[in-house]
Amino acid sequence: MENQKTVSTYASILVLTIMALFVVQKLNIGYPVTLTTMQKSAELSVVGEGKVEVVPDSTTIDVGVTVNNLKTAQETQKELTKINNQIIAAVAKLGIAKKDMQTNNYSVYPNYNYDNGQSNIIGYNGNAGLTIKTNKIELASQIASVATENGANEIRGTSFQIDKPEKYREEARNKAIENAKEQAAKLAKSLGIKLGKVTNIVESQGYTPQPIMYAEAKMMGGGGGGDTNLEPGSQTVTSTVTLYFEKR
Repeated sequence: MENQKTVSTYASILVLTIMALFVVQKLNIGYPVTLTTMQKSAELSVVGEGKVEVVPDSTTIDVGVTVNNLKTAQETQKELTKINNQIIAAVAKLGIAKKDMQTNNYSVYPNYNYDNGQSNIIGYNGNAGLTIKTNKIELASQIASVATENGANEIRGTSFQIDKPEKYREEARNKAIENAKEQAAKLAKSLGIKLGKVTNIVESQGYTPQPIMYAEAKMMGGGGGGDTNLEPGSQTVTSTVTLYFEKR
């Protein structure tokens, strides 16, 4: 009787084993099977902002020369070249290196007269531009005045910019981090929770200031007496960061 029970027990175990193997095969379950549970630690995220006011440290001035109704293209080109070189020489005396002056938009083109469907060349026009850049922003007004005194008949625009904004972005980022930490501490106190270490930081695209443009400015004072003051003002460099804290 006891032997029959033993045989029956072994038979039951064998059947269960076969059934288990059958289930594993049908469901494509890896063997051995391990069940685990994942628990993600809770986090608190806080956004911080930082700003830095910066006075621009460089300026760019665009002046232009226009000549009209000269007899030939060669004469027009000669006149443009003469005035352009005259402006460069005068501005260089202010301490501006020639490498910081660039001639651009140089063009010579015919001027037509239309009569009874016929077009006739009655002269030639020409344009040339000169871009002057300097870190001596206090010279901006003087540069424009000297250019006009030496033949420039257009002030096409001036701009003030920050040469190396990346160092100010770092300062703004540090301020944003401190701002986020302060807000996190206040929020944790209000909620009655404790914060652990910072687990992650994400910085949003900070604002890089663009040049402040002053287009078509009249640099000479009324009647030609004195320079018009060009003030660089200030520009704001910003950074926005998100800090993630462990929440205990």
